[in-house]
Amino acid sequence: MKKASGQATPLTAGRAGTLSGTVRVAGDKSISHRALMLGAIATGVTRIRGLLEGEDVIDTARAVTALGARAQKKGDVWEVTGRGVGGLTQPAEAIDYGNSGTGVRLMLGLVAGHPIEVKFIGDASLSRRPMGRVLKPLRQMGLEVVDDKETLPLTVRGSDQLVPMEYVLPVPSAQVKSAILLAGLHAAGETTVVEKEATRDHTERMLRYFGAEVRTQKTANGTRITVKGDAELEGRPVTVPGDPSSAAFLIAAAVLVPDSDVTVEGILYNPTRTGFYKTLQEMGADITLLNMREEGGEPIADVRARGGKRLKGVRVPPERAPSMIDEYPVLAAVAAFAKGATRMEGLAELKVKESDRLAATAAGLAANGVEAKIEGDTLIVTGSKSVPGGGTVATHLDHRIAMAFLTLGLVSEKPVTVDDSRMIATSFPEFRGLMEQLGARYEAGA
Repeated sequence: MKKASGQATPLTAGRAGTLSGTVRVAGDKSISHRALMLGAIATGVTRIRGLLEGEDVIDTARAVTALGARAQKKGDVWEVTGRGVGGLTQPAEAIDYGNSGTGVRLMLGLVAGHPIEVKFIGDASLSRRPMGRVLKPLRQMGLEVVDDKETLPLTVRGSDQLVPMEYVLPVPSAQVKSAILLAGLHAAGETTVVEKEATRDHTERMLRYFGAEVRTQKTANGTRITVKGDAELEGRPVTVPGDPSSAAFLIAAAVLVPDSDVTVEGILYNPTRTGFYKTLQEMGADITLLNMREEGGEPIADVRARGGKRLKGVRVPPERAPSMIDEYPVLAAVAAFAKGATRMEGLAELKVKESDRLAATAAGLAANGVEAKIEGDTLIVTGSKSVPGGGTVATHLDHRIAMAFLTLGLVSEKPVTVDDSRMIATSFPEFRGLMEQLGARYEAGA
Protein backbone atom coordinates (compact mmCIF):
# COMPACT_ATOMS: atom_id res chain seq x y z
CA MET A 1 0.00 0.00 0.00
CA LYS A 2 1.24 3.48 -0.77
CA LYS A 3 0.30 5.71 2.13
CA ALA A 4 0.94 3.50 5.11
CA SER A 5 3.84 1.36 3.97
CA GLY A 6 6.58 0.64 6.44
CA GLN A 7 6.41 0.54 10.21
CA ALA A 8 3.45 1.79 12.25
CA THR A 9 4.13 4.98 14.22
CA PRO A 10 2.17 5.01 17.49
CA LEU A 11 1.60 8.38 19.16
CA THR A 12 0.46 9.13 22.71
CA ALA A 13 -1.45 12.16 24.00
CA GLY A 14 -1.19 13.11 27.67
CA ARG A 15 -3.14 15.54 29.80
CA ALA A 16 -2.62 19.12 28.64
CA GLY A 17 -2.41 22.37 30.52
CA THR A 18 -4.09 25.47 29.14
CA LEU A 19 -4.19 25.77 25.35
CA SER A 20 -3.89 29.26 23.93
CA GLY A 21 -2.96 31.11 20.78
CA THR A 22 -4.08 32.20 17.34
CA VAL A 23 -3.33 29.90 14.43
CA ARG A 24 -4.30 29.10 10.85
CA VAL A 25 -4.96 25.65 9.48
CA ALA A 26 -4.07 24.51 6.00
CA GLY A 27 -6.45 24.95 3.13
CA ASP A 28 -9.74 23.10 2.85
CA LYS A 29 -9.31 19.70 1.25
CA SER A 30 -12.61 19.70 -0.65
CA ILE A 31 -11.91 23.07 -2.27
CA SER A 32 -8.28 22.16 -2.97
CA HIS A 33 -9.31 19.05 -4.93
CA ARG A 34 -11.88 21.00 -6.94
CA ALA A 35 -9.58 23.95 -7.70
CA LEU A 36 -7.00 21.60 -9.24
CA MET A 37 -9.60 19.69 -11.25
CA LEU A 38 -11.46 22.72 -12.61
CA GLY A 39 -8.15 24.41 -13.35
CA ALA A 40 -7.22 21.34 -15.40
CA ILE A 41 -10.25 21.68 -17.72
CA ALA A 42 -10.27 25.48 -17.89
CA THR A 43 -8.46 27.48 -20.52
CA GLY A 44 -5.41 29.42 -19.41
CA VAL A 45 -3.66 29.25 -16.04
CA THR A 46 -5.32 28.85 -12.65
CA ARG A 47 -3.27 30.16 -9.72
CA ILE A 48 -4.13 28.67 -6.33
CA ARG A 49 -3.04 30.11 -2.99
CA GLY A 50 -3.42 28.18 0.25
CA LEU A 51 -3.71 24.77 -1.40
CA LEU A 52 -3.72 21.96 1.14
CA GLU A 53 -0.47 20.08 0.61
CA GLY A 54 -1.62 16.87 2.29
CA GLU A 55 -1.06 13.63 0.41
CA ASP A 56 -4.67 13.35 -0.81
CA VAL A 57 -4.52 16.69 -2.61
CA ILE A 58 -1.00 16.15 -3.91
CA ASP A 59 -2.34 12.94 -5.48
CA THR A 60 -4.88 15.08 -7.37
CA ALA A 61 -2.10 17.45 -8.49
CA ARG A 62 -0.19 14.43 -9.81
CA ALA A 63 -3.35 13.08 -11.45
CA VAL A 64 -4.18 16.23 -13.42
CA THR A 65 -0.54 16.45 -14.49
CA ALA A 66 -0.64 12.84 -15.69
CA LEU A 67 -3.77 13.75 -17.67
CA GLY A 68 -1.95 16.55 -19.49
CA ALA A 69 -2.78 19.59 -17.33
CA ARG A 70 0.47 20.51 -15.61
CA ALA A 71 0.15 21.39 -11.91
CA GLN A 72 3.28 22.80 -10.28
CA LYS A 73 4.21 24.91 -7.29
CA LYS A 74 5.90 28.25 -7.88
CA GLY A 75 6.83 29.93 -4.62
CA ASP A 76 3.73 29.79 -2.43
CA VAL A 77 1.32 29.50 -5.38
CA TRP A 78 0.24 26.40 -7.29
CA GLU A 79 -0.29 26.91 -11.02
CA VAL A 80 -2.42 24.65 -13.20
CA THR A 81 -2.08 24.98 -16.96
CA GLY A 82 -5.53 24.01 -18.21
CA ARG A 83 -6.44 21.94 -21.26
CA GLY A 84 -10.00 23.20 -21.71
CA VAL A 85 -13.17 21.15 -21.29
CA GLY A 86 -12.67 17.83 -23.06
CA GLY A 87 -8.92 18.38 -23.42
CA LEU A 88 -7.44 15.88 -20.98
CA THR A 89 -5.18 13.21 -22.49
CA GLN A 90 -4.44 9.52 -21.93
CA PRO A 91 -2.10 9.01 -18.95
CA ALA A 92 1.03 6.95 -19.47
CA GLU A 93 0.37 4.78 -16.40
CA ALA A 94 -2.16 4.07 -13.68
CA ILE A 95 -3.25 7.00 -11.50
CA ASP A 96 -2.54 6.25 -7.84
CA TYR A 97 -5.01 7.93 -5.49
CA GLY A 98 -3.51 6.56 -2.30
CA ASN A 99 -6.13 7.00 0.43
CA SER A 100 -8.29 9.68 -1.20
CA GLY A 101 -11.90 8.64 -1.76
CA THR A 102 -12.95 12.21 -2.59
CA GLY A 103 -10.19 12.58 -5.16
CA VAL A 104 -10.88 9.38 -7.08
CA ARG A 105 -14.67 9.74 -7.06
CA LEU A 106 -14.56 13.30 -8.40
CA MET A 107 -11.89 12.35 -10.93
CA LEU A 108 -14.13 9.58 -12.29
CA GLY A 109 -16.63 12.30 -13.18
CA LEU A 110 -13.95 14.51 -14.68
CA VAL A 111 -12.47 11.85 -16.99
CA ALA A 112 -15.89 10.47 -17.99
CA GLY A 113 -16.22 13.05 -20.78
CA HIS A 114 -12.90 12.20 -22.43
CA PRO A 115 -12.33 9.36 -24.95
CA ILE A 116 -9.44 7.97 -22.92
CA GLU A 117 -8.81 4.89 -20.82
CA VAL A 118 -7.66 5.42 -17.25
CA LYS A 119 -6.73 2.92 -14.55
CA PHE A 120 -7.16 4.05 -10.94
CA ILE A 121 -5.35 2.36 -8.07
CA GLY A 122 -5.07 3.12 -4.36
CA ASP A 123 -3.88 1.82 -1.02
CA ALA A 124 -5.44 -1.09 0.87
CA SER A 125 -8.01 1.11 2.59
CA LEU A 126 -9.16 2.87 -0.58
CA SER A 127 -9.26 -0.42 -2.48
CA ARG A 128 -11.93 -1.67 -0.07
CA ARG A 129 -14.15 1.38 -0.39
CA PRO A 130 -17.22 1.26 -2.69
CA MET A 131 -17.33 3.20 -5.95
CA GLY A 132 -20.68 1.85 -7.13
CA ARG A 133 -22.75 4.89 -6.13
CA VAL A 134 -20.60 7.10 -8.38
CA LEU A 135 -20.24 4.61 -11.20
CA LYS A 136 -23.98 3.94 -11.56
CA PRO A 137 -24.98 7.42 -12.86
CA LEU A 138 -21.73 7.86 -14.78
CA ARG A 139 -22.37 4.59 -16.62
CA GLN A 140 -25.83 5.85 -17.55
CA MET A 141 -24.18 8.92 -19.06
CA GLY A 142 -21.73 6.82 -21.10
CA LEU A 143 -18.71 5.95 -18.95
CA GLU A 144 -17.53 2.38 -19.56
CA VAL A 145 -16.10 0.37 -16.67
CA VAL A 146 -13.68 -1.90 -18.51
CA ASP A 147 -13.22 -4.51 -15.80
CA ASP A 148 -16.85 -4.40 -14.58
CA LYS A 149 -15.86 -3.80 -10.95
CA GLU A 150 -16.96 -1.37 -8.24
CA THR A 151 -13.74 -1.19 -6.23
CA LEU A 152 -10.16 -0.21 -7.03
CA PRO A 153 -8.09 -1.15 -8.98
CA LEU A 154 -10.53 0.08 -11.60
CA THR A 155 -10.17 0.81 -15.32
CA VAL A 156 -12.64 3.14 -17.04
CA ARG A 157 -13.06 4.40 -20.59
CA GLY A 158 -14.64 7.81 -21.11
CA SER A 159 -16.58 9.21 -24.05
CA ASP A 160 -16.84 12.55 -25.81
CA GLN A 161 -20.51 11.73 -26.46
CA LEU A 162 -21.88 11.69 -22.91
CA VAL A 163 -25.65 11.74 -22.54
CA PRO A 164 -27.14 14.41 -20.23
CA MET A 165 -29.41 13.09 -17.51
CA GLU A 166 -31.53 13.89 -14.48
CA TYR A 167 -30.48 11.91 -11.43
CA VAL A 168 -32.12 11.78 -8.01
CA LEU A 169 -29.52 11.04 -5.35
CA PRO A 170 -30.64 7.94 -3.42
CA VAL A 171 -28.60 9.09 -0.40
CA PRO A 172 -27.01 12.49 0.32
CA SER A 173 -23.53 12.57 -1.24
CA ALA A 174 -21.57 15.61 -2.35
CA GLN A 175 -19.10 13.28 -4.06
CA VAL A 176 -21.73 11.63 -6.26
CA LYS A 177 -23.38 14.98 -7.01
CA SER A 178 -20.05 16.52 -7.93
CA ALA A 179 -18.98 13.63 -10.15
CA ILE A 180 -22.24 13.92 -12.14
CA LEU A 181 -21.94 17.71 -12.49
CA LEU A 182 -18.32 17.42 -13.64
CA ALA A 183 -19.34 14.83 -16.22
CA GLY A 184 -22.26 17.04 -17.23
CA LEU A 185 -19.84 19.75 -18.38
CA HIS A 186 -19.01 17.43 -21.29
CA ALA A 187 -22.58 16.43 -22.24
CA ALA A 188 -24.73 18.17 -24.84
CA GLY A 189 -27.71 19.76 -23.11
CA GLU A 190 -28.37 20.02 -19.39
CA THR A 191 -27.57 17.58 -16.60
CA THR A 192 -29.53 17.80 -13.35
CA VAL A 193 -28.93 16.32 -9.91
CA VAL A 194 -31.79 16.30 -7.40
CA GLU A 195 -30.86 16.09 -3.72
CA LYS A 196 -33.45 15.64 -1.00
CA GLU A 197 -31.00 16.76 1.70
CA ALA A 198 -28.43 19.50 1.26
CA THR A 199 -24.80 18.44 0.82
CA ARG A 200 -21.60 20.44 0.36
CA ASP A 201 -22.08 22.91 -2.49
CA HIS A 202 -18.43 23.71 -3.24
CA THR A 203 -18.63 22.23 -6.73
CA GLU A 204 -21.60 24.41 -7.72
CA ARG A 205 -19.98 27.55 -6.31
CA MET A 206 -16.64 26.89 -7.99
CA LEU A 207 -18.20 25.92 -11.32
CA ARG A 208 -19.95 29.30 -11.41
CA TYR A 209 -16.72 31.05 -10.43
CA PHE A 210 -14.92 29.40 -13.39
CA GLY A 211 -17.69 30.42 -15.78
CA ALA A 212 -20.01 27.41 -16.06
CA GLU A 213 -23.77 27.89 -16.22
CA VAL A 214 -25.23 26.37 -13.05
CA ARG A 215 -28.79 26.78 -11.73
CA THR A 216 -29.98 25.81 -8.27
CA GLN A 217 -33.72 25.56 -7.66
CA LYS A 218 -35.48 24.51 -4.47
CA THR A 219 -38.66 22.49 -5.05
CA ALA A 220 -41.08 20.46 -2.96
CA ASN A 221 -39.15 17.32 -3.96
CA GLY A 222 -35.71 18.65 -3.10
CA THR A 223 -33.03 20.90 -4.56
CA ARG A 224 -32.38 20.70 -8.30
CA ILE A 225 -28.83 21.54 -9.43
CA THR A 226 -28.45 21.88 -13.20
CA VAL A 227 -25.28 22.37 -15.21
CA LYS A 228 -25.24 23.30 -18.89
CA GLY A 229 -23.01 21.08 -21.02
CA ASP A 230 -20.50 21.94 -23.72
CA ALA A 231 -19.17 24.40 -21.16
CA GLU A 232 -16.20 26.71 -21.48
CA LEU A 233 -14.29 27.43 -18.29
CA GLU A 234 -11.67 30.12 -17.80
CA GLY A 235 -8.72 29.82 -15.42
CA ARG A 236 -9.21 31.94 -12.30
CA PRO A 237 -7.20 32.85 -9.18
CA VAL A 238 -8.32 30.78 -6.18
CA THR A 239 -7.56 31.37 -2.51
CA VAL A 240 -8.36 28.25 -0.51
CA PRO A 241 -9.84 28.99 2.94
CA GLY A 242 -8.88 27.04 6.06
CA ASP A 243 -10.32 23.53 6.32
CA PRO A 244 -13.14 23.43 8.92
CA SER A 245 -12.71 19.67 9.34
CA SER A 246 -9.06 20.16 10.31
CA ALA A 247 -9.86 23.15 12.51
CA ALA A 248 -12.44 21.01 14.33
CA PHE A 249 -9.69 19.18 16.27
CA LEU A 250 -8.14 22.43 17.52
CA ILE A 251 -11.54 23.87 18.44
CA ALA A 252 -12.57 20.66 20.20
CA ALA A 253 -9.35 20.62 22.20
CA ALA A 254 -9.84 24.25 23.26
CA VAL A 255 -13.44 23.57 24.34
CA LEU A 256 -12.37 20.58 26.45
CA VAL A 257 -9.17 21.82 28.13
CA PRO A 258 -10.05 24.16 31.04
CA ASP A 259 -9.15 27.86 30.73
CA SER A 260 -8.10 27.50 27.10
CA ASP A 261 -8.51 30.35 24.61
CA VAL A 262 -7.83 29.49 20.97
CA THR A 263 -8.66 31.35 17.76
CA VAL A 264 -8.40 29.68 14.36
CA GLU A 265 -8.33 32.29 11.60
CA GLY A 266 -9.73 32.14 8.08
CA ILE A 267 -11.91 29.03 8.37
CA LEU A 268 -14.33 28.15 5.59
CA TYR A 269 -17.78 28.77 7.10
CA ASN A 270 -19.97 27.47 4.31
CA PRO A 271 -23.44 26.56 5.73
CA THR A 272 -23.06 23.03 4.32
CA ARG A 273 -19.95 22.51 6.50
CA THR A 274 -20.85 24.06 9.86
CA GLY A 275 -22.80 21.27 11.58
CA PHE A 276 -19.97 20.51 14.03
CA TYR A 277 -19.73 24.10 15.23
CA LYS A 278 -23.50 24.41 15.54
CA THR A 279 -23.58 21.21 17.58
CA LEU A 280 -20.83 22.43 19.93
CA GLN A 281 -22.83 25.60 20.57
CA GLU A 282 -25.93 23.51 21.35
CA MET A 283 -23.85 21.53 23.84
CA GLY A 284 -22.99 24.78 25.61
CA ALA A 285 -19.47 25.36 24.28
CA ASP A 286 -18.08 28.89 24.29
CA ILE A 287 -17.63 29.50 20.55
CA THR A 288 -17.59 32.93 18.92
CA LEU A 289 -17.49 33.81 15.20
CA LEU A 290 -15.36 36.80 14.32
CA ASN A 291 -14.56 38.80 11.18
CA MET A 292 -17.07 37.07 8.91
CA ARG A 293 -16.48 37.82 5.22
CA GLU A 294 -16.61 36.30 1.74
CA GLU A 295 -13.66 35.29 -0.42
CA GLY A 296 -13.82 33.63 -3.84
CA GLY A 297 -17.54 32.94 -3.50
CA GLU A 298 -17.19 31.19 -0.11
CA PRO A 299 -18.04 32.53 3.40
CA ILE A 300 -15.06 32.76 5.78
CA ALA A 301 -14.82 33.38 9.55
CA ASP A 302 -12.34 33.40 12.43
CA VAL A 303 -13.51 31.00 15.16
CA ARG A 304 -12.66 31.59 18.84
CA ALA A 305 -13.14 28.77 21.35
CA ARG A 306 -12.72 28.96 25.11
CA GLY A 307 -12.65 26.07 27.56
CA GLY A 308 -14.10 25.53 30.99
CA LYS A 309 -17.84 25.37 30.33
CA ARG A 310 -19.65 22.19 31.38
CA LEU A 311 -21.11 20.65 28.25
CA LYS A 312 -24.40 18.80 27.97
CA GLY A 313 -25.40 15.86 25.79
CA VAL A 314 -27.62 16.62 22.81
CA ARG A 315 -29.41 14.89 19.95
CA VAL A 316 -27.70 15.43 16.60
CA PRO A 317 -30.41 14.89 13.96
CA PRO A 318 -29.73 12.79 10.84
CA GLU A 319 -30.33 15.72 8.49
CA ARG A 320 -27.25 17.42 9.95
CA ALA A 321 -24.95 14.55 9.00
CA PRO A 322 -23.98 15.82 5.52
CA SER A 323 -22.73 19.09 7.04
CA MET A 324 -20.40 17.37 9.51
CA ILE A 325 -19.81 13.86 8.25
CA ASP A 326 -16.04 14.04 8.86
CA GLU A 327 -16.37 15.50 12.35
CA TYR A 328 -18.30 12.74 14.12
CA PRO A 329 -15.23 11.00 15.58
CA VAL A 330 -14.00 14.20 17.25
CA LEU A 331 -17.56 15.12 18.26
CA ALA A 332 -17.73 11.73 19.99
CA ALA A 333 -14.55 12.65 21.87
CA VAL A 334 -16.19 15.89 23.00
CA ALA A 335 -19.39 14.03 23.94
CA ALA A 336 -17.35 11.79 26.26
CA PHE A 337 -17.07 14.80 28.62
CA ALA A 338 -20.65 16.09 28.25
CA LYS A 339 -23.30 15.56 30.92
CA GLY A 340 -25.78 12.89 29.82
CA ALA A 341 -26.12 11.14 26.48
CA THR A 342 -25.30 12.50 23.04
CA ARG A 343 -27.21 10.77 20.22
CA MET A 344 -25.66 11.08 16.77
CA GLU A 345 -28.17 9.83 14.21
CA GLY A 346 -28.04 9.00 10.51
CA LEU A 347 -24.42 7.83 10.39
CA ALA A 348 -24.65 5.11 7.72
CA GLU A 349 -22.08 7.00 5.62
CA LEU A 350 -19.47 6.56 8.36
CA LYS A 351 -19.40 2.83 7.69
CA VAL A 352 -17.84 3.35 4.24
CA LYS A 353 -15.22 5.98 5.02
CA GLU A 354 -11.47 5.31 5.30
CA SER A 355 -12.52 2.73 7.88
CA ASP A 356 -15.85 1.77 9.40
CA ARG A 357 -15.65 5.00 11.38
CA LEU A 358 -18.79 4.23 13.34
CA ALA A 359 -17.40 0.98 14.74
CA ALA A 360 -13.87 2.39 15.13
CA THR A 361 -15.12 5.42 17.09
CA ALA A 362 -17.22 3.31 19.45
CA ALA A 363 -14.35 0.86 19.99
CA GLY A 364 -11.88 3.65 20.70
CA LEU A 365 -14.20 5.19 23.27
CA ALA A 366 -14.77 1.84 24.96
CA ALA A 367 -11.01 1.22 25.12
CA ASN A 368 -10.71 4.42 27.16
CA GLY A 369 -13.54 3.84 29.58
CA VAL A 370 -16.31 5.76 27.82
CA GLU A 371 -19.79 4.27 27.54
CA ALA A 372 -20.70 4.12 23.86
CA LYS A 373 -23.10 1.96 21.86
CA ILE A 374 -24.30 1.66 18.29
CA GLU A 375 -27.99 1.26 17.49
CA GLY A 376 -28.38 0.83 13.74
CA ASP A 377 -26.93 4.02 12.25
CA THR A 378 -26.94 5.88 15.58
CA LEU A 379 -23.99 6.35 17.93
CA ILE A 380 -24.88 7.05 21.57
CA VAL A 381 -22.14 8.36 23.86
CA THR A 382 -22.78 8.78 27.57
CA GLY A 383 -20.40 11.37 28.96
CA SER A 384 -19.06 12.20 32.39
CA LYS A 385 -16.82 14.78 34.04
CA SER A 386 -13.77 12.59 33.62
CA VAL A 387 -12.62 9.94 31.16
CA PRO A 388 -10.29 7.20 32.45
CA GLY A 389 -8.19 6.98 29.28
CA GLY A 390 -5.20 4.66 29.29
CA GLY A 391 -6.28 2.75 26.19
CA THR A 392 -4.70 2.09 22.82
CA VAL A 393 -6.94 2.90 19.87
CA ALA A 394 -6.95 0.88 16.65
CA THR A 395 -7.04 3.53 13.91
CA HIS A 396 -7.53 1.15 10.94
CA LEU A 397 -5.36 3.55 8.87
CA ASP A 398 -7.98 6.30 9.35
CA HIS A 399 -6.55 9.79 9.88
CA ARG A 400 -9.65 11.21 11.56
CA ILE A 401 -9.86 8.38 14.07
CA ALA A 402 -6.22 9.02 14.96
CA MET A 403 -6.68 12.77 15.43
CA ALA A 404 -9.95 12.40 17.36
CA PHE A 405 -8.38 10.20 20.01
CA LEU A 406 -5.21 12.30 20.16
CA THR A 407 -7.64 15.08 21.11
CA LEU A 408 -9.42 12.94 23.70
CA GLY A 409 -6.08 12.12 25.34
CA LEU A 410 -5.45 15.79 26.13
CA VAL A 411 -8.21 15.68 28.74
CA SER A 412 -8.41 12.06 29.93
CA GLU A 413 -7.04 10.93 33.29
CA LYS A 414 -4.42 8.65 31.72
CA PRO A 415 -2.67 9.06 28.35
CA VAL A 416 -4.34 7.77 25.17
CA THR A 417 -2.32 6.07 22.45
CA VAL A 418 -3.21 5.59 18.79
CA ASP A 419 -1.63 2.57 17.13
CA ASP A 420 -0.51 4.52 14.06
CA SER A 421 -0.25 8.21 13.22
CA ARG A 422 1.32 8.14 9.75
CA MET A 423 -1.94 8.55 7.86
CA ILE A 424 -2.63 11.94 9.50
CA ALA A 425 -0.45 13.39 6.72
CA THR A 426 -3.13 12.54 4.14
CA SER A 427 -5.31 15.44 5.27
CA PHE A 428 -3.63 17.45 8.05
CA PRO A 429 0.17 17.12 8.10
CA GLU A 430 0.47 20.15 10.43
CA PHE A 431 -1.82 18.60 13.10
CA ARG A 432 0.84 17.77 15.68
CA GLY A 433 2.82 20.96 15.14
CA LEU A 434 -0.21 23.23 15.54
CA MET A 435 -1.50 21.35 18.58
CA GLU A 436 1.90 21.60 20.25
CA GLN A 437 2.12 25.29 19.32
CA LEU A 438 -1.08 25.79 21.33
CA GLY A 439 0.31 23.86 24.30
CA ALA A 440 -0.44 20.17 23.72
CA ARG A 441 2.29 17.56 24.04
CA TYR A 442 2.58 14.22 22.25
CA GLU A 443 5.07 11.40 22.66
CA ALA A 444 6.05 8.91 19.96
CA GLY A 445 5.69 5.24 20.77
CA ALA A 446 3.11 3.26 22.72
